[in-house]
Amino acid sequence: MISVALRLSVRNLKPEDLPQCTWAGSSLHLAGVARQLERASKGDVDYLVVCTPTGLPIAKGGVDYRVKEGAGTLWQLAVHPALQSCGIGTVLVGAAEQRVRDRGLRYAELSVEDSNPRARALYARLGYTAYDRQPDSWDEQGFDGSLRRRETMCTLMRKILH
Repeated sequence: MISVALRLSVRNLKPEDLPQCTWAGSSLHLAGVARQLERASKGDVDYLVVCTPTGLPIAKGGVDYRVKEGAGTLWQLAVHPALQSCGIGTVLVGAAEQRVRDRGLRYAELSVEDSNPRARALYARLGYTAYDRQPDSWDEQGFDGSLRRRETMCTLMRKILH
């Protein structure tokens, strides 16, 4: 087995990064991310990317400060599929939590689909505890361009930040 260590950096997502983020979702999803960047310019959200030394985004996710008072809500967290289970998600969540702390907020929250036990296990390892469940839904774009409504059940998780 060969190991490779990369020096990763975390920075704000920029509009010019979006063409390099097709691994994260369809054109519909990336158009939604572009709309979130408009909110980021107003300070309502932070949208972060984890990058390789060449600046290539390999993970992305946002923190919304308008969902719940006193908390930053982490959402749209994604790691390039070929690089999952390498610790990159941990780097992304840690950077997002730091942004929440920098705002003087005490909690970080997120929701995770019940059908995603690997992500839920990661969040639990990082100190998040489940406190509720709720349905969620959004539009998804198929490979053929068709739209469908995804409906799912999510577990809400929270972490107290010190």
